[in-house]
Amino acid sequence: MSEPIRVLHILQRMEAGGTQALLMNMYRNIDRSKVQFDFLVHYKENQFYDEEIPKLGGRLYKLSVREDFNFIKYWRELNKFFNEHKEYQIVHGHMYTLGVIYLLAAKRNGVQVRIAHAHDNDTERNMKYYLKRVMARLFRLYATDLFACSEEAGEYLFPHQEFKVLKNAINTESFIYSERSNIEIRKELNLNDQFVIGHVGRFQQQKNHSFLIDIFREIKKIKNDAILLLIGTGDLEDDVKEKVSRYQLTDSVRFLGNRKDMARLYHSMDVFLFPSLFEGLGIVAIEAQASGIPSICSNRLPDEVKLTPLIELVSLEDSAELWAKKVIKKSQSRYKRDNMYDFIVNAGFDMKTVAQEMEKYYLFKNMESL
Repeated sequence: MSEPIRVLHILQRMEAGGTQALLMNMYRNIDRSKVQFDFLVHYKENQFYDEEIPKLGGRLYKLSVREDFNFIKYWRELNKFFNEHKEYQIVHGHMYTLGVIYLLAAKRNGVQVRIAHAHDNDTERNMKYYLKRVMARLFRLYATDLFACSEEAGEYLFPHQEFKVLKNAINTESFIYSERSNIEIRKELNLNDQFVIGHVGRFQQQKNHSFLIDIFREIKKIKNDAILLLIGTGDLEDDVKEKVSRYQLTDSVRFLGNRKDMARLYHSMDVFLFPSLFEGLGIVAIEAQASGIPSICSNRLPDEVKLTPLIELVSLEDSAELWAKKVIKKSQSRYKRDNMYDFIVNAGFDMKTVAQEMEKYYLFKNMESL
């Protein structure tokens, strides 16, 4: 039996993020006797998926440029890496900020298939904004194939270029609502029969936690039994905790960190709240819908996220009070959880189908490169 081909995915780190969830979902569902995934990341500390990758047969390589910002060293390390690892004929890049560098290094060392993949439709408006915009435009320069998680993300990163949309699919069956799971997780979290609002996302500017807390404060004025579950970690977590304390909401907001039982946590929620400033797609909004949760999300999410009748996109120009009223209105369906399986599968967001498509794509590209 022949060895599987190996595809090298390049990204910042294997943290608990949407891009990483997509890759790991695909990795679990792909035929690993034919295609294996390896990962080249840019931080050396241990991350959320580090232990699972070798169990699936993958390799994990770590560089430190995002920690030491030594780009001369980075260029040398990349060339050394590709020179020593001739097994890679497919490189799949998910980090646009350094994409022009690592895709150029891959090209110089004979890698035939170089994929640039767009996962966002905007960048944070901070001091690095204009530099990031330049790097985003350069991302496609040495790519042979362009992918995007949505039409909007593709148009943003690859304007006037042809690209393929790879849907951020999920393992739909694992998210189907279970009343038993609801009861169990609520008991574990001591939620009883309280009104539970959930949010999943890293604590960074993009996820708009500050406005999220403003909305929750307004919800508490209407429903005193409301509880907010915040799932994730990140640089702004302490800032969010400070605001929660300042608003005297500490007893009503639970910081749960990164979790590996996300399906169960969704089952405990009455409403999913997601006021992001921008998203390439917003895979957690897909997961929430698959779990049968009424969802109030930002209108900065692309239209492709609207897979079921459960989701409503609301303008960030609207007040926190208006958002709170919409959440309360959505909560009227809290005791009825319809099975959204067919909606998700028919929209093409089930991972089994997507994994099979990507398996065929990688195998074809590998044959073409020989």
